[in-house]
Amino acid sequence: MTIALRRKAAVSSPVSLNAVRELIADDMEAVNRLIHARLRSEVVLINQLGHYIVNSGGKRLRPLLTLLSAHAHGYQGRKHVEMAAVIEFIHTATLLDDDVVDGSKMRRGRETANEVWGNEATVLVGDFLYSRSFQMMVDVSNMRIMEIMSDTTNTIAEGEVMQLTNRNDPSASEARYLDIIQCKTAKLFEAAARIGPVLGGQSREQEDAMGTYGRHLGIAYQLLDDVLDYSAKTEELGKNIGDDLAEGKPTLPLLYAMWNGTSAQSELIRRAIERGGKEQIAEVMAAIESTGAIAYTFQFARQQVAVALGALTHLASSPYKESLISLAEFSVQRDY
Repeated sequence: MTIALRRKAAVSSPVSLNAVRELIADDMEAVNRLIHARLRSEVVLINQLGHYIVNSGGKRLRPLLTLLSAHAHGYQGRKHVEMAAVIEFIHTATLLDDDVVDGSKMRRGRETANEVWGNEATVLVGDFLYSRSFQMMVDVSNMRIMEIMSDTTNTIAEGEVMQLTNRNDPSASEARYLDIIQCKTAKLFEAAARIGPVLGGQSREQEDAMGTYGRHLGIAYQLLDDVLDYSAKTEELGKNIGDDLAEGKPTLPLLYAMWNGTSAQSELIRRAIERGGKEQIAEVMAAIESTGAIAYTFQFARQQVAVALGALTHLASSPYKESLISLAEFSVQRDY
């Protein structure tokens, strides 16, 4: 059985995001309108590049999480729409930075912005998105949200630097790998989840519970991304298989295979991480397959989902809680 088929067999019926999106369709439409409205600038290049990246087919999971969390905690206003757009702007800015740092040529099945417009323009438009996000947060006028988001953007930046300094380093530990993905990926999921109880006027305990949900959802999501880099089809993933290896990123499937493979396999992966490139991708994939690295990483992701779901006990039953559950399950059942 192939890696992808074995991963699918480990879960029950797949979760679709369609029902989740239908539940908050009006809100998501409002978010999309706001995103396009707040992207407008008198600088033509900002309009072109900004619209290119936000219209590139992303799943909008983080805005979905923001909206669901707000509804699940009884919020009745419209500031959750503004914050969902803020979350998407910050996420988009991080993608622009990632693609420049990684020298990526494809994302979501399209050429990256840096490939089309160059690194300089891409970085500067990312700066615009960050600054526009904080303008919008001022409009929301909630100091606790400002605290959450300023801490979040700082932590994401730290995660980016941590990943850069760990590139081409086969001595990375599992703990260091988890630190990076908690900072770089999970922190924005955590922030998106925290916004709901803050807007809903709920207790700090409820906010922290949602932070736990979002953080572990984000970890699971990134773990699955790292699995997909060695098991999905290019057209499903929207980037080339093995890009993490080409960039010298010591992700968990690679590290586990290096730790548990034969001496020859361990040396092969060590050299591949140190040098980057995909010259020996077939041999590396074989080592990942034979050591059970995909199964180990996938099970780790499932454990993170279980922790995330356990944090939702404070919520009363509602369609919004059920959608939060579905969102967590989707994070480890997706193929893209």
